[in-house]
Amino acid sequence: MSSPVEPLVVETEPLEPENANFSAIWSCFASTFVTIFLAELGDKTQVATLLMSAQSHNPWVVFAGASLALISTSLVGVLVGQWLAKVLKPRTLELATGSILAIVSVLLFIDVAGGL
Repeated sequence: MSSPVEPLVVETEPLEPENANFSAIWSCFASTFVTIFLAELGDKTQVATLLMSAQSHNPWVVFAGASLALISTSLVGVLVGQWLAKVLKPRTLELATGSILAIVSVLLFIDVAGGL
């Protein structure tokens, strides 16, 4: 005599993030992407890659080289930023960054005003 076979029941959890950090991570990724994309759009790097692509007639090679270069510089920025975050207080980092940007702005203004 065989015993009745019970159906196999597998309990699954809904397809939601396992923790609350998922939305914070996505938000950080999205804001970083949009900020960097807009900052790089139309800058000298993009113009240089445009010219290199036109000159070399190898757009995919230029794309690969430019992408690797941008990834490398971004890695340096992330690693230095991570180190600075460990060494400096957030307020000190904000003040230093703001001061550097203010100095660059003033120097750019002087450069432009001197050419008028």
